[in-house]
Amino acid sequence: MYTLNCRGKLLSLETPVVMGIINATSDSFYEHDLETSIDMLLGKVAGMINDGAAIIDVGGQSTRPGSDRLTAEIELSHVLPVITAIHQRFPNTIISVDTYFSLVAELAVSAGAGMVNDISAGEMDEGMIPTVARLGVPYVCMHMKGRPESMQQNPVYEDVVKEVLDFFIAKADQCRKAGIKDLIIDPGFGFGKNTAHNFALLKNMEVIKMLEVPVLAGVSRKGMVYKTLASNVEAALNGTTVLNTIALMNGADILRVHDVKEAMEAIKLVVTLEQS
Repeated sequence: MYTLNCRGKLLSLETPVVMGIINATSDSFYEHDLETSIDMLLGKVAGMINDGAAIIDVGGQSTRPGSDRLTAEIELSHVLPVITAIHQRFPNTIISVDTYFSLVAELAVSAGAGMVNDISAGEMDEGMIPTVARLGVPYVCMHMKGRPESMQQNPVYEDVVKEVLDFFIAKADQCRKAGIKDLIIDPGFGFGKNTAHNFALLKNMEVIKMLEVPVLAGVSRKGMVYKTLASNVEAALNGTTVLNTIALMNGADILRVHDVKEAMEAIKLVVTLEQS
């Protein structure tokens, strides 16, 4: 069992939890997240909390394949008002900031965030890992091959599971030596991986559990769902729920999702099955 210390708020992972996605940007890959009004976003957060989300993850730029990079200053202008508003309205809710900039991480934590979610695992800003260690908050460390603007241009692995595991063995050591106490690892579904790579990682998630740290699974409405089903992102909820269920059965501790209610139902059913 893991317990995360999120700036004094303790989050138990005795049973899996849900991280709800809030995109404070007009450039999301999922059009239902194109909400820029603070009030609208707060309404969405309220719904996620009511549905059972333990964490609200706020991002200020899209990292979908082919997306353009924003500066830290522009990203800050997107996330800080939203994090501040969420923290004021829902002070007991754990907020995560989705960023690869150490400056954004630091100011977001000052504004009320209690966790940092970094798609680059510190590879895009060398100041990130020491900054998170100094802030003393949990760190979600994701594997990504390449950069968002080019990561899906024919990614190649000899053995994707081994390569991702080796990456996390080294990265976990780096984070611990820097002083990070609460590390969460994310295999990075869809980040520099084709559909076959994604399913190989999902099928073998228990290998990553060897590291004995919490694992986050983020498959929500991604290409591995709708491309496999010859569908589209709008119709990907059912497929997302199926893959979330598989991720839970293979050891996921946190589900990062757009649709909190369905993810919570998957958790309840899997936990009931495991306890039967």
